[in-house]
Amino acid sequence: MKSSIFNVVGDFFALDIGSSGIRVVQLHNSGNNHTLVRYGMAPIDTKTSLSDSQLDREKVGRVIASLVSEVGINTHNVVVGLPASKTFVTIVDLPKMNPQELASTIKYQADQFIPMSLDESKVDWTVLGASPVEPGKTEVLLASVANKFSEERMEMLESIGFDVIGLEPDALAIARSLGTSSGSGAEMIIDMGEFATDIIITYNGAPRLVRSIPTGGRTFVKSVMQSLSIDENQAQQFVYKFGLDESKLEGQIYRALESTVEIIGSEVQKSLKFFASRYQDIAVSQIVTSGIAALLPGFHAYISIAAGNIPVQPGNSWQSINYDSSVHEQLMNVNHQFAVAVGLAQRNSL
Repeated sequence: MKSSIFNVVGDFFALDIGSSGIRVVQLHNSGNNHTLVRYGMAPIDTKTSLSDSQLDREKVGRVIASLVSEVGINTHNVVVGLPASKTFVTIVDLPKMNPQELASTIKYQADQFIPMSLDESKVDWTVLGASPVEPGKTEVLLASVANKFSEERMEMLESIGFDVIGLEPDALAIARSLGTSSGSGAEMIIDMGEFATDIIITYNGAPRLVRSIPTGGRTFVKSVMQSLSIDENQAQQFVYKFGLDESKLEGQIYRALESTVEIIGSEVQKSLKFFASRYQDIAVSQIVTSGIAALLPGFHAYISIAAGNIPVQPGNSWQSINYDSSVHEQLMNVNHQFAVAVGLAQRNSL
């Protein structure tokens, strides 16, 4: 069961196993030209998707196999995303050296950079370029995942007939699909799931900062449930209909959500400060959102103010993908859910 966190070649499809949905994307990749071949999604019960039990993993496998068959994907090669809760991504500065020396250095020094035991984790890396803070050094992106989780995921997929040829942290896939590689500015991406929010800053097409906080859509719903003493279904309706719009329901929903969104706003500010301290001549020119963050009323305005009036707008997962105009509306309707799957499918290498 050999697979790389970064390098991928040949024909494959991308698989995003989310907490409440499974998404697949297959592209025809020719250099930087990406054309949509197949895509699809299927709902899944959250308790099943997050469970560690063998029976529930088998249920997830059946949903994946059914979706792949229904969509019409005919390759068995798959690149699969790894959730932020199971991965660690960081940037380190190392002396300039050839690839063999770099591999050896990282092998023996990785325990200084990652919070996992080297014996219990898979570590991969890619060189980004010259360090912006230490002349003569190289900037390296390190990614790691626990062996237990990656092996269980590979075993589950191999048991239903797929060959896992690549693993990648979700944050790196999101950076690829939503990030911009043109211009001199950097870009922040805020991707909010049910249980966590990933904050990523990209520059020149590569992630330069990745952080994840355990605050997501469910946190917003629980805040409204507790504040207004209402059930989960009603709270969910209020969150997604009124969100952070102070003019709705006399501002009750806004006040219920304020302390929760302040957590995200504070993390955005910390991320911007850290990036500015490392990349002093590069400004973050825009913020794009994905997942629940793209749908929450008033969220963009709130984050823009928290970030010092940086423009905030929904990201477009399909921005670099060629597709027939007849499916444009369908793709835009699910756009906020496909950043991970599209980014995985775009992968030639980092």
